[in-house]
Amino acid sequence: MRTSNILRFIAGVLLIFVISLVIFNMMMAPPMVELGLMAIFLGITALVSSLAGYLAYRFGWMTFSPTLRWSLLGAYALSSLLTFFNVWFSAQMMFASQHDLLLAIVLLVFAGGMAMALGYFLSSTITERVYQLKGAAEQLAEGDLKTRVSVQGRDEVASLAQAFNQMAQQLETADAKQRELEKMRADLITWVGHDLQTPLASIRAILEALEDGMVDDPETVKRYLNTAQRDVRSLSALIDDLFQMAQLNAGGFQLDLANSSLADLISDTLESFTELAARQNLTLSGSVDPNIDPVRMDTRRIGRVLNNLIGNAIRHTSAHGEIKVTAKRINSGVEVSVEDNGEGIRVEDIPHIFDGFYRGEKSRSRATGGAGLGLAISRGIVQAHGGEIEVQSEAGKGSRFTFRIP
Repeated sequence: MRTSNILRFIAGVLLIFVISLVIFNMMMAPPMVELGLMAIFLGITALVSSLAGYLAYRFGWMTFSPTLRWSLLGAYALSSLLTFFNVWFSAQMMFASQHDLLLAIVLLVFAGGMAMALGYFLSSTITERVYQLKGAAEQLAEGDLKTRVSVQGRDEVASLAQAFNQMAQQLETADAKQRELEKMRADLITWVGHDLQTPLASIRAILEALEDGMVDDPETVKRYLNTAQRDVRSLSALIDDLFQMAQLNAGGFQLDLANSSLADLISDTLESFTELAARQNLTLSGSVDPNIDPVRMDTRRIGRVLNNLIGNAIRHTSAHGEIKVTAKRINSGVEVSVEDNGEGIRVEDIPHIFDGFYRGEKSRSRATGGAGLGLAISRGIVQAHGGEIEVQSEAGKGSRFTFRIP
């Protein structure tokens, strides 16, 4: 960067030197001797001016100023002094009249002073914007992430102001996400603690009753044991969910990919939910394209996705409702949809429905079962396959979950 600036400066000086000689020759039509003298005069002044400018740049004289305004004023002063020297030197060599030389000096001093005063005044258009940026940066450093600056003009300072606003916006967004994540983590600990405590308390009460001999009726003992087994399965499912979420977050989620039958997997999954759907008076149906197989996938993981989606649909669909599973081949792979006409999802829950540690009041509540991790795990499994998952829903009219894998 420094070398390119120096080369541009040298090129500018040479260009001005040549243009000045051309104009002198065109306007004055001097003899070759006078043209040569003018070239020497201009060369000497250009060399002195260039050397002074390079030294100011090389040793950073402008950076010693306490403010940008004084730095700009110093640059104007140096330019005025060099202009005075150039004209004075050339005039002294060429002016025949001492009166004209003194008059030129007075006019140069006046013009240089006016240029410095005007430059100092106009520099405020730059320094005021810089001070505004400085103040905004200090506010941002103190934690006010809503700080923004007005963008004026189209120069480098305006570009800097735009970059500052973009940075502040990104910091504010990141802070909001971090706060939301921390709240979700705190909520997750509360929910998981409750979901662990309830079955553990039930199992403990059952074991204590059996140990103390408070229950000796075989039918009652069997019912107690069945309840304990159900609670153990609930605990096992919760721990498995937490383990899979930890794997997904750590990037250690491994797939066992193989060419498999998606049609058989959907059929087996529907069959496993048939009894539960019948008990709740729900109609459960499926439709699969004949040419959909084979599909390269991790059968166990995709089965988990289907179980999560169908299980959610059953939990959130009232009696006499309908749940439909469809699968078809598309250009990029296969598409599977689970659609219900149940309670649907609230608008404010939809953007977060697949987020880890999120649990909406209707979409994922403790009353309807689960730890609120099923959909987050489903998204992780689908994305691990290189696919995507989405939801379309309207409160009171049902939901349609769709995932695609290549």
